[in-house]
Amino acid sequence: MLFSAILTAGLVSSAAALAAPPRCRANSNYKGWASMKHAFIFGDSYTTTGFDVSQTQPAPGNPLGNPPYPGWTAANGPNWPDFLTVKYNASEILTYNLAYGGATVSSSLVKPYQDTVLSLSSQVEDLFIPNYAFNGKWKSNDSVFGIFIGINDVGNSFYLGDDAVPILNKKIFAVYDGLVKELYNTGARNFVFLNVPPTDRSPLMIGQGADSAALIAKDLKAFNSAIASLAASVRKNYADSNVFTVDAWQAFTDVLNKPAAFPATAGYKNTTAYCEAYQNGTPAQDTLDPSCGIPVNQYFWLNSLHPTSPMHDVLAQKVAAQLKSGPNVC
Repeated sequence: MLFSAILTAGLVSSAAALAAPPRCRANSNYKGWASMKHAFIFGDSYTTTGFDVSQTQPAPGNPLGNPPYPGWTAANGPNWPDFLTVKYNASEILTYNLAYGGATVSSSLVKPYQDTVLSLSSQVEDLFIPNYAFNGKWKSNDSVFGIFIGINDVGNSFYLGDDAVPILNKKIFAVYDGLVKELYNTGARNFVFLNVPPTDRSPLMIGQGADSAALIAKDLKAFNSAIASLAASVRKNYADSNVFTVDAWQAFTDVLNKPAAFPATAGYKNTTAYCEAYQNGTPAQDTLDPSCGIPVNQYFWLNSLHPTSPMHDVLAQKVAAQLKSGPNVC
């Protein structure tokens, strides 16, 4: 019952899961969003742009490197790292997007939809560390590290049930914690953790029936609680770190419940279904196929699992707002 190969990605948790003190004092490694010059991003298909570490690197005037903007996304247009880099940046920031569609935290714990998928472990250990960890081009106090992972971990394991899932999640977060430590040991000090969105409300899960949707929602809640605990432990264990959490679950929930809550998503007219004519992408972000009734960008869902670009705009806005406000895990 693995999530399908449509660039697979994610599932849900409680809005309160990432609750944290509203204000914290940043240490000397974070002097504000405008002072950041580099962003290293990790995740799955909700995050990937198809960046290749062996090709053109991010540089002034081309802050995302390769491929050409907005890259190969699952959003039918720019996704949240794209928007964060070019729309919600407070200065020019060079973004190294190491995310890979279908990723789980560890392929050995939760098998992705294809063996070639690069897990979070691979993104950190096989992409970031050999290519960027000690290249002298970034500093602890001018770089942020963003991680948006877990959608496939939950989606590819929730059906195992109440006996197996808690044990598995404990193993997943032991690996996740170890990867954060590896990043810290290279000099990473500013960590941004996004929790997982309510994909129990995706067409994929709705199509599997109420029982499956309820079961996955339960696991998503537990997974997001574990992300909040991880964020708190990072701040506790690494006194010179700054930790930011972003409640993707709440952002998605707000838009699904009321698209007009944000200007970027006010044009959504369908938040429950998708149109098959659009599911593999369209020539333009506002393409209209008569069989779909409305343009693609008026659908929240591009396909059975992935939101269209306007939702990513909102998520990037949320990330940037937290980075501007400062760390929220004390």
